Amino acid sequence: MPKGQEDDRWIVMRDFNDLQFFAAVVLNRGFSAAARATGVPKSRISRRVALLEERLGVRLLDRTTRGLSLTEVGQQVFEHARAAVIEAEAAEEAAQRMQAEPRGLVRLSCPLGLQGVIVASMGDFLAAHPLLRLQCVITNRRIDLVHEGIDVAIRVRERLDTDADLQVKRIGISRRILVASPRLLADKGPPKTPAELAAFPILHQEQQGGSNWFLTAENGDTSSVAIEPRLATDSFDVLIAAACQGAGIVLLPASQCHEALASGALVRVLPEWSGSDGIVHLVFASRRGMLPSVRAVIDFVAAALKSSAV
Repeated sequence: MPKGQEDDRWIVMRDFNDLQFFAAVVLNRGFSAAARATGVPKSRISRRVALLEERLGVRLLDRTTRGLSLTEVGQQVFEHARAAVIEAEAAEEAAQRMQAEPRGLVRLSCPLGLQGVIVASMGDFLAAHPLLRLQCVITNRRIDLVHEGIDVAIRVRERLDTDADLQVKRIGISRRILVASPRLLADKGPPKTPAELAAFPILHQEQQGGSNWFLTAENGDTSSVAIEPRLATDSFDVLIAAACQGAGIVLLPASQCHEALASGALVRVLPEWSGSDGIVHLVFASRRGMLPSVRAVIDFVAAALKSSAV
């Protein structure tokens, strides 16, 4: 190969490595964390990112004592750098597809309350794929998959995500029901209509937000109930425990309280009424979803969620 072509190839490879280092700094929110994630010395990553900024003639990162933040042009460069890294990973996976062995790191986000469903069969899944590493982020915060480096996100929403950059896999429906302890209902008498809920203490799933419960009857009637929660939290465990202790009536996914219902610790309230259904679905970037490692996680999570009838 002529020397000029060799130099051009070296420049392209060097530029890609610098983009890869830059993307790692952004995804890991710092040079030290990027160094740990990549196994490359922090000093080298810092030097390569500085050279990338010099070569492009722009500042990509604002460095302060409080940490790093992307500049406006840095945000645009990061999106292209992240896409380039994904494409490179896809090319490597394609070269290894004859082996069809999921490998590498996959990052999964899961809302609070569903982690138990995933953990129940995770040991078998990891044992079946020894070259795959799984990082789980448990949060009710809305995750930006591209900017936060998440490969697959579990979501439960009243509407499916419509982001054009994401693929959606629908899993099922999460039905929300009203429950309370038998003791509370025995003391006060069970409500016969949604309007009578105002006479009871209310426990509220904080992530749902708002100050109203929107209920639908089996015959199609609807009702909006204004609430002033005595207790509001993201934790299903806290809400179920408080409800079992007689602290109030709570609107929860049926799948989360089936054990308490089966044991008699909780009973249905207004059983002909239910809250707005949540659509359980997975979202993932289309390019990442083609990788064997990500596809394996998607299939595993989908099967786990379906088996739990969330």
